[in-house]
Amino acid sequence: MRKLFAASLFLVGTSVLAYAQISPFDMSGERPAGAPPVAPRLRLPAQPAQPAPAPVPVVPQTVAPQPVQPPAPAPAAPSVSAIPAAPAPATPSAPAQAQPQPAAPPAVRPVAAAPQTGDFRRYIVPFSELGLAGEYDRRSWSIYLTTEQAAAKARFTFTYQNAIVVAPEVSQLTVFINNRAIGQQQVGSPDSPSAVSFDVPPGLLQPGANLITFEANQRHRTDCNIDSTYELWSNIDPAGTYLSFAGRDAGQLSGTDAIRAIGVDSAGKTEFDLVVPAMEQPGTTKPLLRLAQGLSLLSGMPNQVFSFSAGVLPAGGPGKMAVLVGTAAELRPIFPSLPQGAESAPLAAFVTDPRNGSPVLLISGPSWQAVSTAIDTIVSPTDRAPEIRRDVLTTQRWTAPDAPLLFADTRIPLSQLGIRTVDFSGRRFRTGFNVAVPADFYANAYGEAKILLDAAYSSKVLPGSHIDIYVNGNIASTVPIATTNGGIFRQLPIRVTMRHFKPGLNSIAIEAVLMTEDDAACVPGATASQAPRFALFDTSEFHMPDFARVGQRPNLAAMAGTSYPYGRNPDPTPLFIDRTDADTLSAAATLLGQLAIMAGHPIAIETVASPGVIGDRNAIFIGSISQMPATVLTQVNVATASQASWRPVTDSQPTEIDNREALEQWRSRITGGALQGRIEAFREWLRRNFDITASSLQFVPNAEQVFTPSNATTLMIAQGKSPDGGGAWTVVTSPSAKDLREGLNALTAQMNWPQIAGHITTYSSRTGKIESVPVTRFDFVPTGGLSIANYRLIAANWLSTNILSYSFLLVVLSLLIGLATSRMLSRLGRSK
Repeated sequence: MRKLFAASLFLVGTSVLAYAQISPFDMSGERPAGAPPVAPRLRLPAQPAQPAPAPVPVVPQTVAPQPVQPPAPAPAAPSVSAIPAAPAPATPSAPAQAQPQPAAPPAVRPVAAAPQTGDFRRYIVPFSELGLAGEYDRRSWSIYLTTEQAAAKARFTFTYQNAIVVAPEVSQLTVFINNRAIGQQQVGSPDSPSAVSFDVPPGLLQPGANLITFEANQRHRTDCNIDSTYELWSNIDPAGTYLSFAGRDAGQLSGTDAIRAIGVDSAGKTEFDLVVPAMEQPGTTKPLLRLAQGLSLLSGMPNQVFSFSAGVLPAGGPGKMAVLVGTAAELRPIFPSLPQGAESAPLAAFVTDPRNGSPVLLISGPSWQAVSTAIDTIVSPTDRAPEIRRDVLTTQRWTAPDAPLLFADTRIPLSQLGIRTVDFSGRRFRTGFNVAVPADFYANAYGEAKILLDAAYSSKVLPGSHIDIYVNGNIASTVPIATTNGGIFRQLPIRVTMRHFKPGLNSIAIEAVLMTEDDAACVPGATASQAPRFALFDTSEFHMPDFARVGQRPNLAAMAGTSYPYGRNPDPTPLFIDRTDADTLSAAATLLGQLAIMAGHPIAIETVASPGVIGDRNAIFIGSISQMPATVLTQVNVATASQASWRPVTDSQPTEIDNREALEQWRSRITGGALQGRIEAFREWLRRNFDITASSLQFVPNAEQVFTPSNATTLMIAQGKSPDGGGAWTVVTSPSAKDLREGLNALTAQMNWPQIAGHITTYSSRTGKIESVPVTRFDFVPTGGLSIANYRLIAANWLSTNILSYSFLLVVLSLLIGLATSRMLSRLGRSK
């Protein structure tokens, strides 16, 4: 009897699953000009939408097997309901989003249908935290909307909490969409988070990119000094900030819109869950990693992670997309409603998960060669030849606008960098913009950029006020305000040292510190004054001069900034993976997806099983430390003993003691810490005021020290030269495959990735700390376009870094000039 009941239940489930709709994956609308067309056989003909069948009651009773008839409308059984056939709204109520249904094979375990509210919700904050600090702050980024979402009636909701010292009567939070204010909220929620909603004006949203902007103007309740401005903040909760769209159409996603509009979850993350039954088979790694890079580029999100599994289709949710990859024979046990076309030709299409109505990207075919062809239909629109120069670094999904890439002498108005004209009535004004420089940037020791400032200040501003320029959080220039009675700056040149610039994205901030007599008195109501004190005009310009251009090896900052040198490889990059289990493959996909975004195109790879076949090419090695070839660790100056000694610290284990640091502490105690402290203070004074360090007072840089990771370290990225010195080898390793996956998920996050630098970078999951070992010796790598002028700039930067070499060369040249002059004068005139 149990067998008869199981057979009847199976027939009912499969008949319902037959209604799962399939939408074609058509890339034609997204292809650039000149790209080869997609083969017609890869597009499924559009099928008419079928009405959702009514729930079918499944009653556990003994019956003889009968042919299953189309279900008639009937009330569902209280405990079990059938799987909905037609796509349900992609997002149910908020609780249903936070707790997605557990994953299960569609044809085996029916799940209860969640109640539908008729609204589709899109989380929009691409960060785990969003804070607006100071008296003025402004953050902008873009989100991608489908045609259906842009046409639907929308409502914007955000949740915030502010510091208790913020004065609510004169402080506002303003929300802009596509540069149009849709609402303003008085800042007054210090005790607990408050949710605020605004209706989005019809016609304001558009298909594609939409600019979201938060602007804060905040004033202190009682204090009027500069220090009090650092106490002002308003935090936006990503889980309570979203766009809600009315109607079911906004949740219908298909084609590339489903990838570009994947968005984020309530924590600002984006996740692609790939189900690949044959992921450990030879020959599948290369197409799978190419697919991961294509998905990463199409979505363009800042905090992306990839997860591989070989079994059950995972549950969907906001910021998540399930991807089924494999041959028809491999996928049919997981997804029984597989289209029949997958057995005869390559297939790239979206199907509907019958459990929750979320879209599932299906990539299949009769063989893995056909699967690779289907993957190319998705990824090929993102391909770009490495030698084609791009003009911007794509950053708009987390900071808008895209940062322009500056290769030579360039002047850009700040209006093109997202700065707008602002009248400011407070005490400390701060705003910023982004620019990018190429991987072969080499001007950190002598170069100077300029900001040509258009600004004005009132007569109340006192001498002693100043305007500061910051580069990547480090102060680079200060201009004092020394006159009274106000003033207007017209193209005032402010020199900005480029010592803090790095390859890739660079953040530049302008800060005006304004002091007045009213602030010194700080009478009641002074903080509420709205009289403008300072104005910044968007006609100001940023001027980048010509700078030296030559690659350096090793240079992890260049890899993090622009994927150098792998993004420039005309040939496939060798990739060594110790094993293709789920954790290692997920880590590799997450890393390569991030490198693809930085490079602006997928990086072609070829998997290798041994470093012996790599030769002198650029290569990447990823895996656990115990499986890493010893010769590879030697090339990147990592101790081979780490393969046995590097083990993660558990909570019960004591933290490892650094013997070298302990020895130095004891030496300072015995020989007199006071003298040592004075010497260190003098060294710090030389570094701070004259940029003179111990490394700059050397004729020849010291050799790299062999590095041993501590047991508190979770992940290590190291870069060195290939055996013959012609390529760069990068090692990404951890004590275990699990640590590797979790470490890369954390390190590739937008807030952590820019901290990668030097020739070794480590990350600790216990402390969240990222540390770098600076490069002491590096090789120059010609990158093309070398000229006498460029050689002169390279020499100027190198001599500015190596002071003793410059001084020695100056003395030698002076002696040579003196000897030549003496010899020339001895031959002139009369001598007796």
